[in-house]
Amino acid sequence: MTDADPRAHMTQLSFHGPLSQARAARLTERLTRNHPGTVLDIGCGWGELMLRILAAAPDATGVGIDTDEGDLARGREGAEARGLADRVTFALESGVGTAREPADLVLCVGSSHALSDVQPPGHTAAALAVLRRLVTPGGRVLLGEGFWVRPPTEAELAAMWPGMTAGELFDLAQIADLTVEAGFRPAWIETASEQEWEEFESGYQADEEEWLAAHPDHPDAAEIRRGVDEHRSYWLRGYRGLLGFAYFTLVPVG
Repeated sequence: MTDADPRAHMTQLSFHGPLSQARAARLTERLTRNHPGTVLDIGCGWGELMLRILAAAPDATGVGIDTDEGDLARGREGAEARGLADRVTFALESGVGTAREPADLVLCVGSSHALSDVQPPGHTAAALAVLRRLVTPGGRVLLGEGFWVRPPTEAELAAMWPGMTAGELFDLAQIADLTVEAGFRPAWIETASEQEWEEFESGYQADEEEWLAAHPDHPDAAEIRRGVDEHRSYWLRGYRGLLGFAYFTLVPVG
């Protein structure tokens, strides 16, 4: 971070979520076993997992869609650096009502909200219906979804984001049931560890924390400090140990 760019963000994270290098390697190996020819990443961000999958599946092509041009630009740079630019497209577009063709592998990690205008918690079922349409017969879907590890108390909810309610998320078993109802079999269910969460939450604000330490009197410091301190409080006083994140490897039925 520099004086000219005090808002550099998440440059110390490989993934925009609680995903370790070891789990990413396992997911990549599992998701490329049936040799996908096409990969679609919904709400891709900078598409790190998609790029790793494409590197492991040299005959595959990929498309990532997102509404954040900054993340997409980072994805394009990553593809260029790895020699994958000719096999992947990062497109600035919404997933709502997407007209994209079905793909052999569909990634939707932390992005179920990007597939419909349905409000939580109904957005999960709505997203699964779209994902069922977007995957080819015999293909795979990787769904990454937040869930409650246990029901939060009112005090815990009050320490999270303003307006957060217990009804906004399902528990793990409920999400698994929804995948079956949508026409999938959940071939693999795994959840982020405490260490993965800590690495993500720390890395999420590490750029800002280091910049604040070096520029305490910068004109933007007070505003950035408020935001960083507020988010840290949400995590440590609110959802730490309560908010889980699950990775479902889904196989379409029939």
